[in-house]
Amino acid sequence: MKWALIGASNIASQWMVDAIRASGDDIVAVVSGDQTRASAFAAKHEIPHAFDNENALEKLGIEAVYISNTNEKHEAAVLRAAAAGQHVLCEKPLATEFQAAVRMAKACDDAGVVMVTNHHLRHNAGHRAMRAQVAAGQLGRLSSVRLSHSVYLPKPIQGWRLTDRAAGGGVVLDIAVHNADSLAFILGEYPTHVCAMTSNTGMASELEDNAMSIWRFASGVTAFTHQGFNTPFAETHLQIHGDAGSLHATGVLSQAPGGVVALSNVDGRTELPLDSDNLYQRVVKNMHAAIAGQPHVNADGWAGVRSLAVAHAVLRSAESGQTVEVTYG
Repeated sequence: MKWALIGASNIASQWMVDAIRASGDDIVAVVSGDQTRASAFAAKHEIPHAFDNENALEKLGIEAVYISNTNEKHEAAVLRAAAAGQHVLCEKPLATEFQAAVRMAKACDDAGVVMVTNHHLRHNAGHRAMRAQVAAGQLGRLSSVRLSHSVYLPKPIQGWRLTDRAAGGGVVLDIAVHNADSLAFILGEYPTHVCAMTSNTGMASELEDNAMSIWRFASGVTAFTHQGFNTPFAETHLQIHGDAGSLHATGVLSQAPGGVVALSNVDGRTELPLDSDNLYQRVVKNMHAAIAGQPHVNADGWAGVRSLAVAHAVLRSAESGQTVEVTYG
């Protein structure tokens, strides 16, 4: 399959170029709003074509696009790709505005192309193991979740994430969408209500760099979630508790494979075996399955819409000081 990269981004450079090529696919072009940046990216990764305009892709036989430009530009890129009959892998959040994300998912449905939201964390071996344990009833009746996804935002990617709400800046849009998808993948449901508080600790400019919230699920589960850009020495963790057991995971909320998951119950503590599969390679592999009409576990476009709805609810709750209902449209 022939791919074009829309956005000469850090994540494309560090992870997605290799993941796409590992699947046996070709990357034939990269597009950036800055021609110099596009050309440098193409030279570094040995990509034949570099453009500053997506319209230049028309005659290259592109079959799929990976979109990783800033979030306010995603909609135009997805709508163009759908109209051209190209499958879409789009970074999260899908958009900054909820209705834009809805239009994106609907356009791909109407065009009959596969749309994938790049929620890579659900492909971590720890997430997959926890999902299997929950599905098998190993924890009994679930009661609560504790999720801490507070890190230190690396300097090379700080930029707009700390300064520009219009581009999707702030820790909630950047990280809470991941957490919403992770819990949906593991628990099989999205939250119905959110109660949140956010703060600015001086790292971001007039945006939140720290957020804590309680999420309520229809099943009765409540989840505490923490997102942060400002904790260089924190360890991420995810805990799921039920009346027959608990799962304790560390190191499963990052781009790299790895982590530890342990099951605690009446028999003691057992560390679960985990593979070390590359998360992004699994995304591309599952995208191929979706295109072929085969079962897959990727987050589709509508999963991206729902995770954005949760993030928007967190922001609304923090602004209003009240518990709010998540509006999924």
